[in-house]
Amino acid sequence: MEPSPSITHPLPEPLIDLIAQRFRVLGEPMRIRLLDELRDRSASVSELQEALGASQQNVSKHLSILHQAGMVTRTKRGTSVVYSIDDPSVFSLCDQVCGGVRRQLAGLESILQLPA
Repeated sequence: MEPSPSITHPLPEPLIDLIAQRFRVLGEPMRIRLLDELRDRSASVSELQEALGASQQNVSKHLSILHQAGMVTRTKRGTSVVYSIDDPSVFSLCDQVCGGVRRQLAGLESILQLPA
């Protein structure tokens, strides 16, 4: 992936800090699971809790972090709060990481298949 032409290099320190913060938010497996559940639909905390087999407290905590990071949005519907993706660019990043993991696994697999 080529860098955006509008970004100067070396990266300014404040931008480095923001990028690192975004990676920290995405560095928690439960948050990746939540984003994946919300990829194609909006869902309430209880729906996400049921889908992921996690506690209400755990789901709520991670949704709050994703919301503060601007990755999800929330809407009150009656007595429930419904979450949806606010920044679909997170899926581009996840797809790129998955591609890198696939390439790494393919490389490891080819090494393991070499005759001893």
